[in-house]
Order: sequence, then structure tokens, then C-alpha cells
Amino acid sequence: MIRKVLLIAALVFMAGSSWAQDYRVGFVNVVRLMEQAPQAEAASKALEKEFSPRNDKLAAERDALKQMQDRLEREGEIMVAEKRAELERDFRNRTREFRRAQELFNEDLNLRRNDEINKLQRLIHTIIVEIAGEERIDLVVADNVVYASERIDITTKILDRLQRIQNGG
Repeated sequence: MIRKVLLIAALVFMAGSSWAQDYRVGFVNVVRLMEQAPQAEAASKALEKEFSPRNDKLAAERDALKQMQDRLEREGEIMVAEKRAELERDFRNRTREFRRAQELFNEDLNLRRNDEINKLQRLIHTIIVEIAGEERIDLVVADNVVYASERIDITTKILDRLQRIQNGG
């Protein structure tokens, strides 16, 4: 009986060690992909183009409010009370509207940025799965890896594929 158990244990051990050797592992540096993917740069430029006019309007309004504040500080004491009260009221109203517009701008920008990030993450995931399948990789790890040799790092291959996609190929 003990011989049978030892024989089975030996067979399981030998099978287990050869089984582990047949698996291939790949590593992906997701942070590097998100920073260096050409799609990330293209998305950033598109967002800048889309939001630049609104940002310019906000900057102009911020400058106008600063000028109003400076005028109030400089001339407020010598202004007629009615004129000063009107300028203060206008300043408060415009400041309130500016803050609302700034908050809305930030919300819209963050939503669009998150959309672009999600789109890029989905594309990266798809390419990781494609390359893993093509290279018969059994396991791809990404986060919280202490060390990964260049031999198993497929990040550059993914970046190359992203570049070809960006270039229309």
C-alpha cells in the first residue's frame, strides 16, 4: 500500500514538473503602453483641439475677472457707492458663472479623457490577447510584478502593433 502511494506521488511529481515546463509566460508593462502608445498621443491632441476653445474662453474670463477685482481694489474707495455696488454685484455674478463654467469644463474634459483611456485600454487588451494567441503564451502578467526578464516582456511587440494600427496597417 505504501509503495503504491509513493509510486503515485512520484508520478504526480514528475508529471507536475514537466507540465509546468510546457507553459509560456509573458509580461506586459501597461504603464509604458499607456504612456508610449501612439493612440495616447493622438487622443491627447484630439482632446486639446476639442477643448482648447472653451479653455481659451475661460482664460479670457479669468483675466477679465482679475481686472475687475483690481479695479475694485484700486478705485473702490473713491467710486460712488451706487457704482461700486453695481461693479461688486457684476463681479460676484460673473465669478459665480465662471466657477460653474470651470466645473462643467473640468467634468466634460475628465469624461472625454476617461472615454479615450477606456478605448485605449480595450485596444491594448485586444492586442495582448492576439499576441498571446499568436505566440502560444499561456499566461500574461502585468501589474505588481517585481521582476520580468526581457525574454518574456512582450510590451515592445504590443507597442509595435499599436504603431501599425495607428499608421493604418
